[in-house]
Amino acid sequence: MAAQEKNMQEIEKAKKLNHVPWGEEYEKMISGMLYGSWTRDLTAARFKARAFAHKYNTWFPPPSTDPATGFDVLAAERVKMLKEILGHVGDDEIFIEPPFNIDYGCNISIGPRFYANFNLTILDCSLVTIGARCMFGPNVSIFAATHETEVQSRRDNIEYGRPVVVGDDCWIGGNVVILPGVTIGRGAGGGCNRFLVVDREGRKQWRTGKVAAPLLP
Repeated sequence: MAAQEKNMQEIEKAKKLNHVPWGEEYEKMISGMLYGSWTRDLTAARFKARAFAHKYNTWFPPPSTDPATGFDVLAAERVKMLKEILGHVGDDEIFIEPPFNIDYGCNISIGPRFYANFNLTILDCSLVTIGARCMFGPNVSIFAATHETEVQSRRDNIEYGRPVVVGDDCWIGGNVVILPGVTIGRGAGGGCNRFLVVDREGRKQWRTGKVAAPLLP
């Protein structure tokens, strides 16, 4: 269920992030309350995020670039672009293989030394916090957004979200889907083809393979 009042703790966290589209609906959004997703400030922020994704996912050094240093040029430019959209980037040792898609970007905080393989998707309608030294396999998805099951609410473009936290030193395997409200403890890792609908303790290996799990938390 959606929250009934603003979460001041989440709002205080957001005050430390960059590029935030502050407003009433934004504060309701990150608080886990029902909010209107088509207000001008939120649609403008999503437009900016899509412009970023188009540039990030298609940019490549010119043909004249020396192949010996080309990868360094590529990595440096990608870091620059990420800092222009994400709420927090821990250091310059962040490398996200495209395609990389986000809802807002400003609600994403990534710790130092982060690597994500191809096709990372983060729907950051709530705060998404990724700790230090984390590694993501290909096709990882983090969904901090959800909807009511009542039909009219969805027709009216009403949404709500729940924050997602990935602790330090986590390895998230390929094709893992992390659903709203999940916290993954420090050092957890392994696994692939999974839906994570409940919290995971730290320093434990997940068994590899498909897991039957509901799509809603």
